[in-house]
Amino acid sequence: MSSSNYATNGSLNYFLPPADGSRPFNNKIGEHSRNWVEDPRVVDIENIRGSEDQYKLDNAGFQFGKAVSSHTSFVNEKEIEAEYYPHCTELIKKLTGASRIVIFDHTIRRRRPEDSEVDDNAQKRQPVSLIHVDQTTVSSIARVHRHLPPSDAPALLKRRFQIINLWRPISHPAFDWPLALCDFRSVDVKKDLVPVALIYPDREGEAYGVKYNEAHKWKYMKGMQPDEFVLIKCFDSVQDGSVAILTPHTGFQDPNRPEGAPFRESIEVRTLVFYDE
Repeated sequence: MSSSNYATNGSLNYFLPPADGSRPFNNKIGEHSRNWVEDPRVVDIENIRGSEDQYKLDNAGFQFGKAVSSHTSFVNEKEIEAEYYPHCTELIKKLTGASRIVIFDHTIRRRRPEDSEVDDNAQKRQPVSLIHVDQTTVSSIARVHRHLPPSDAPALLKRRFQIINLWRPISHPAFDWPLALCDFRSVDVKKDLVPVALIYPDREGEAYGVKYNEAHKWKYMKGMQPDEFVLIKCFDSVQDGSVAILTPHTGFQDPNRPEGAPFRESIEVRTLVFYDE
């Protein structure tokens, strides 16, 4: 690793399962609770700016790119859906060759140190400081049934489908609390990933907690601009070993950020991605 693209020894929060072997959960009803703890580790995180073309959705599980969005304010939900969603749909289709994209939600994060990290107000969500994967196989299939008509879901599930998030900074470069991504080729899927139940008032979801593995290779692109984005693969139904199936990721504080860098602001759009074959 050359000095030009060495980033930092970043402190990342891994997942430590319950000591009693019980099923891990995040209870999001009322006062949030959980039965597991974080496992902070200091790791090397490589800045891949200049070599980002080596990392693709099907080898590393993530892919950087550049595309200017005509929508830039990101304050009005209806305008985001009307103006930004079509941009994301066409961009993902172009980069993946997918035939159908279904956007099921988005999250805007504006770091405000004075606010609670668990504040669910749509305008106050903070960067996530825990390594995670948004979906498991079970919850990915459930997403298809939840967001597609019953007449469509069975046929779509017979072909390749993915869950891909499109993340980009908004307003200014993301020097503060950038996004770190773990190269899938360094992940031991059977040993590193643990399903965690997400308990909501009306349903139960599932995400992966990620246990520490010294083999993990962490990457990021320093100072991402608002016209830059990263695609993050959270699930792929092709699981024969030929492609990356997911990407653990987290926000982290880069101690080498420029002094006075503005607090991170970003938007992440989550999508179901379907193929004809």
